[in-house]
Amino acid sequence: MRLDRYLAEAGLGTRKEVKELLKKGQVTVNGLVVKEAKRQVTEDDQVAYGGESILYQEFYYLMLHKPAGVVSATSDTQKTVIDLIPNAPKGLFPVGRLDKDTEGLLLLTNDGQLAHDLLAPKKHVAKRYYAEIKGLVTEEDQAAFQAGIHLKEGLLQPANLIILSTDQVAGTSRVEIEIQEGKFHQIKRMFHAVAKEVTYLKRLTMGPLSLDPTLAKGAYRSLTAAETAQLLALKKDDPAD
Repeated sequence: MRLDRYLAEAGLGTRKEVKELLKKGQVTVNGLVVKEAKRQVTEDDQVAYGGESILYQEFYYLMLHKPAGVVSATSDTQKTVIDLIPNAPKGLFPVGRLDKDTEGLLLLTNDGQLAHDLLAPKKHVAKRYYAEIKGLVTEEDQAAFQAGIHLKEGLLQPANLIILSTDQVAGTSRVEIEIQEGKFHQIKRMFHAVAKEVTYLKRLTMGPLSLDPTLAKGAYRSLTAAETAQLLALKKDDPAD
């Protein structure tokens, strides 16, 4: 890999910016100053800037506790989830979307194949949410969700609806719901189909990944080695269509 690309993808700046750093003699490879942008380097080379080691990483996997008020996009006229990541690695994007007012687990990566596998219908990757509902959720609603709700796109896959509590006086409910699809405003539309309204929604899990309870809203961290291994296992699991 060219040295300027290595430095740019490591987050040191744009290709133009890192070329200027090279010209100024601020980068060393294996202890020697290198000014040529086209110099080839490998993972075995020791690259440093200003005396600090620069470690190249091909793929990034970040867990974000998405707050309400930001959009799940790489760029927008409104604040995006990428804006919450200082010096975001090149090519980072959210895997799937959470509505602007929805909170919770969001995976950010630059691994396009993993994103495809997590979102592909044939993979049946489950996503679990906590929701607060205006209306009293019933066993009939649970049965309807399990049978498959009809939306304009057609019949949805079965969804597991768990009633956590209901408040008869306030006319509200707290539930958890697990789905394997990710259609536009899906959960809100499913409850609307049974004459109820979602007033709060938070994603708790996506496949093997669970929201870290220690992450504050708007905070993020890299996945652990174990979490990454669990996700990457999905890339190896390729069930027949």
